[in-house]
Order: sequence, then structure tokens, then C-alpha cells
Amino acid sequence: MKFPKQHTLQEIATLINVPFIGDPNFPVLGMNEIHVVETGDIVFVDHPKYYDKALNSAATIILINKEVACPEGKALLVSDDPFRDFNKLTKHFKPFQPASSAISESTRIGKNTIIQPNCFIGNNVVIGDNCVIHANVCIYDDTVIGNNVSIHAGTVLGASAFYYKNRPDGFDPLISGGRVVIKDHVDIGALCTIDRGVTGDTTIGEGSKLDNQIQIGHDTVVGKKCLIASQTGIAGCVIIEDEVTIWGQVGCASGITIGTKAVVHAQSGISKSLAGHKTYWGTPAQEARSVLKEMASIKQIPKIIEELKNK
Repeated sequence: MKFPKQHTLQEIATLINVPFIGDPNFPVLGMNEIHVVETGDIVFVDHPKYYDKALNSAATIILINKEVACPEGKALLVSDDPFRDFNKLTKHFKPFQPASSAISESTRIGKNTIIQPNCFIGNNVVIGDNCVIHANVCIYDDTVIGNNVSIHAGTVLGASAFYYKNRPDGFDPLISGGRVVIKDHVDIGALCTIDRGVTGDTTIGEGSKLDNQIQIGHDTVVGKKCLIASQTGIAGCVIIEDEVTIWGQVGCASGITIGTKAVVHAQSGISKSLAGHKTYWGTPAQEARSVLKEMASIKQIPKIIEELKNK
């Protein structure tokens, strides 16, 4: 998330009422999660296990819960609760805006685009040309939809990320201030749910096709010309490269990459990154040929035992 204008380190520290280490005029351009940070961004970290990753990331402002040596060219915001203060910044720069109509006045809709009855389209949504948005689709604030896109009934774009911190008194959500971005020539089936990014974009690449009842988590990026079949669940921060095929009821863990032109057979469970140009099956997903060979070998065990008995 980039801020509407550049701020100083001191201004941000005042907003969240924390001390800072660095030049008071150090430039702050935005805030992001660690996998998408850039120069000028704030990233938060609240566990020693991840200090080095945050301090050595592309982010130049680190919101951290311990005073540590500040790397050259960077600045620190020292907070007793970085998670809470990151949420404060999201609320300040991307506050919730209640809707006043079914289709917001700030929505921009392209030529020859059809919006069927009972749709909700939030604030600052952009929809391109020649799209068809079927009945009962819900499109949250800031979503961007390209040209020649079809979205079938009951789909929801832009719900909050499923991202919580476990507190003694319950689960505390990380507030979502990102977007959903749908590129040109994408088809999305009925009853799909695509969550917005926490601070960045959840993206569906050009020409990709989604079946019915698919869940895609926050900040996930689906590449070009991918096919994803029904009842697949993809967690947050996943990268699916171009021309990947994922068949029905596949489950995918967060933070992994599925390589170009990979094929994942139905009911597989993906727990780690998969290389491209290969076919996978099983839980955990492995190369399908290897799994099938193993299964064929296992079927031979009774025969081998019987032969040994008869010797």
C-alpha cells in the first residue's frame, strides 16, 4: 500500500505514538507485508525469529518490538505491539467507507459492460469494457477488473484476509487494506471467494479461468492462462506461475510457489513449492509417476509374501 503522499518518520511515529531511531525527516512512502515490500515501505515484525529477515528486507522502515542496531540506510519504529500499530496505520490510511448505494458513485464501469440485478459494487471499484457481472456478485472497495471479464453469480471479490494474531483474550485480525486485481479475459465461476491483499494485491492473471466454488487467499498471485477446478482452496501469499492446471478439491498451503505449466491432480494436498512442467498427485503432492509406481509396488507385496512362504 502506497500512501497518497510522502510522510516523514517523525509523522508516522506521532501517528502511532512510538519512539523512532533514524532521521526525523526519513521518507516513508507506504506500508507492506514482507513478501512485497519496497524501498520507502514500513514492514512490521514482532518475533525474534524474523528480525533478521525484516531488517534485511527491501523495506526501509521496520516497525519492531525491540530496540536493535539499525542497518545503514534504514529507520526503526519501536513499538511494544507492532501488530496493533500496523493495524492503526491501515485504519488511518485506508479507513472503512460505508456504502450508500448498491453501486457506488465512485465506481467506474467501462463500455458494453453488463451488471445483472442484486450486485453490490463498492467504493473506487474499476470495471473495464465488455464485462458481464452476473446476479448477486459482491465486489468490495478498490477492486480492479480488466476488460472482457465474466464473473458468475454469488462470487465475492475483496473480503478480508484470514490472518489473525492469537491473543490471550481471543484472535485479533490483521486489517486488510489491499486490493483484488482481475486482469483481462478472466472467467470466474459461481460462488468463488477471492480475498483482498493485506496491503498489496491479490491478482488473477490474464486469460485464467476459475471454476465454481474456489477460495483464493490474500496476496496470492495467479499467473496467465491458469485453469483452476471446483472446490480448490488456495491459501494466502501463494505464487501460481503461468499456465498451471489445478484440478478439483486441491488444497494449497500458504507462502509457496507452483511453477509454470505444472499440473496438480484432484484431491492433492500441496504443502511445499512445486517445480514447473511436472504433474503431481497425492498428499503431500509428489510427482504423479513416482506415486503411481509406489502404489503398484505395494500391490505386489502380498504376492511376494506368498512366494516366500512357498519356497
